[in-house]
Amino acid sequence: MEEIRKSIESIIRKILFKRGGDMATTIEVNKSSIKELLMTGAKEKFLIPEYQRPYAWTDDQVLTLFEDLVEYTNNQNESSYFLGCIVSFSNKNKEQEIIDGQQRITTLFLLLRAIHRKLQKMSDSKEKDNFIRQIELAIWKIDELTSVADYSSVLIESKVLEVEYNQILENILKTGEVEDKSKDRYSLNYKLLIKLLDEYANNEPLNFYRFTNNALNKTIVLPIKADTQETALTIFSTLNDRGLPLSDADIFKAKIYNKLNEENKAKFVEEWKNLTLRSETAAESIQKLFYYYMFYLRAMDKDKKTTTPGLRKYFAEDSFSRLFKDNLLQNLKDILEFWEVVNCREAKESKWTTNFSILSILDILSSYPNEFWKYPVIIYYLKNKNSENFEELFLTFLRKLFVNLFKVYIVSPTINSVKTSVLNLNSSILHDKVLKFDFKNVTEDELKNGIKHLHKNAVRMLLKLLAYNTEEQNELLPYNWEIEHILPLKWQPSYFNTNNDEVNELIETIGNKIPFEKRLNIIASNGYFSKKQEQYAKSNIAITKAMSNSNIKDWKLEEIRERNIRIIDEVIDTFNSWDSSVSDNNILSK
Repeated sequence: MEEIRKSIESIIRKILFKRGGDMATTIEVNKSSIKELLMTGAKEKFLIPEYQRPYAWTDDQVLTLFEDLVEYTNNQNESSYFLGCIVSFSNKNKEQEIIDGQQRITTLFLLLRAIHRKLQKMSDSKEKDNFIRQIELAIWKIDELTSVADYSSVLIESKVLEVEYNQILENILKTGEVEDKSKDRYSLNYKLLIKLLDEYANNEPLNFYRFTNNALNKTIVLPIKADTQETALTIFSTLNDRGLPLSDADIFKAKIYNKLNEENKAKFVEEWKNLTLRSETAAESIQKLFYYYMFYLRAMDKDKKTTTPGLRKYFAEDSFSRLFKDNLLQNLKDILEFWEVVNCREAKESKWTTNFSILSILDILSSYPNEFWKYPVIIYYLKNKNSENFEELFLTFLRKLFVNLFKVYIVSPTINSVKTSVLNLNSSILHDKVLKFDFKNVTEDELKNGIKHLHKNAVRMLLKLLAYNTEEQNELLPYNWEIEHILPLKWQPSYFNTNNDEVNELIETIGNKIPFEKRLNIIASNGYFSKKQEQYAKSNIAITKAMSNSNIKDWKLEEIRERNIRIIDEVIDTFNSWDSSVSDNNILSK
């Protein structure tokens, strides 16, 4: 056990050093029995803070803990039973704020309370009196003069944003009773523990006191106590391997909640729950909503630094003041609504959400190989969404943004190639009358060569552009379309009178690729063109369906070359049109 303690302490020091932590920070790592750990609550009460997730241990988890203790007892092990680490820090109220281990420490309180309840109903004995006193030291405050336990003063408090359930935990620890019809996890797990203890005491009466002693004195944990919340969270996020670590959004939720008056707290909790569910359905998260909003606030402050700050660090500045702005939740809702339209294709009250031209260019942008396109789009949306001519403005902005991003990507496919330009554009959206698209200049020759030798991560973008450029395409492409090679990747060498390298190179050019529904692509497989045309005819993608109506009866290298030329010309014409639409007026500003 001592080796484990030293090993964990060493790991923690390395973690803090690598993350730039202050090596002078105080960290305590001392092995403790359950009784020793819980008794420290008499001086510094255990606190389950607001940002923690609700108590959620299942029957299986409780049963596993109980059976492990039973097995340990029945085997009469001399060594101790190690239960894991508890990460906490001393907050300003002199409480032990639990960062990691709240599920286990809560279950241990419930277990000891159930044992105490069982002991009280047993016949008088020295063992009974001994363990009742030990458990009382671990659960309740003890009067200094009389040494009598105050059952109304428990050593743990939960402030998780489930107020009614917090009261249930407190009542269980105070009274030892629970309503039969209660379905919350505290009540269900407590009732299960009572049942398990009754059965064990009946079946193993001689071992029951030994079981109690093992639970109190031979079950060992490693409390890791830091002097700051930030240090504790850093340790937790690295050591945690039992589930999702606390997100920054969990911390933000607690900060906002604590600032509200009682009247608004319940409303906030419901709004947050709704926001959480909706964001998950939209393939986003509240964490990501805050991230998008951070870029909006940075643009508001004309912050163009290319180093992106950590989310928690950014919002923690000036005592988390950015979290307390009146419009914060509304802005998060607006951002979420935007992603519901883009990711889930949900039509909303706003007209733009059914504008096919806007939706199609957003679909194209969604295939951009990194997320930097999202930040100027969100910023532009938040600023202009209520403008009278928003649809026209937004469409023009999106098209110009795509043209610039695509051009730069095909000649320099890295994030750093657009990062500075995007940050400058973010600020320009909020502060300039005419937007500054200060992206790297790409010549027409560079564009042609880039399309001819297209980076693999740009293929889906370009195929979407070509598909939506077809007048017959009046609905968004299906989610599960695949890149179809018209001339199959597996081809017969005898089919061509040329070297293999030339064929392989042409097969991977854009002229040999179309978007195709997955189910049809599976059927078409590696068949030759005449056979594939039968499946192309069934496609709902206009550009693909058109391949079945083609007068071309075979698809060879010359057809690929000719289509490459047509595509390059089409893309250049489209880009020139979209890029020049703002050259003579200020349509992008408002």
